[in-house]
Amino acid sequence: MNRQEKAQVIEQLSGKASRASIAVVTGFAGISVEQSTALRKQLRESGVDFQVVKNTLARLALKDTEHGVLCEHFKDNCAVALGYEDPVPLAKALAEFAKTNKKFEVKFGSLEGRFLDENDLKELAKLPGKPELLASALGTMNAVPTNFVGLFANLLRNTLYALNAIKEQKEAA
Repeated sequence: MNRQEKAQVIEQLSGKASRASIAVVTGFAGISVEQSTALRKQLRESGVDFQVVKNTLARLALKDTEHGVLCEHFKDNCAVALGYEDPVPLAKALAEFAKTNKKFEVKFGSLEGRFLDENDLKELAKLPGKPELLASALGTMNAVPTNFVGLFANLLRNTLYALNAIKEQKEAA
C-alpha cells in the first residue's frame, strides 16, 4: 500500500468516524471469510460500517475525532465497526456474533467520546433499542390521560346511577 492509498484510507475512516456516534474495535483473527462476510452483511443491514484496517492507520484516522480515546488501545489485528444513529443495534449484533463465533472478540469501543471496555459493551447490548425506548415512553405518556378520562367517566357514571335511583324512587312514591 503506497502513501496515497494510505492517505485515502485515513481520510475515509476519519470522515466516517467523525459522523459516528459509536466506534467498536473487534478482534477478527481466526474467523473464516464466510463468517466475516455474514457479519458484514448483518452489520450493513443495521446501518453500520465494518472495516479491517491497520492499527497505525486507525490511530491516525481516529486521532482528531471524538473517538480519539481508542488510539492508545490498538493492539494485534483489529477491525473497526462504526455506528451512526442508535448504538444499541451495533452492540447487540457484535455480541450475538461473538456468542456464536468463539474466536471473534469485542475488545473495546467509544460512545460519543467515552471509552467503553468489553463489559460496558456487553451491558450496552442488553439495553433496548431506540424504538423500544420510544414506545415505552409513549405508552407511559399515553397512560396518564387515559387513566384521567377513565376516572372522570367513572365519576359521571356513578352520578348518573345515583340520579336514576332517585328518579325511580320518586316514580315509585
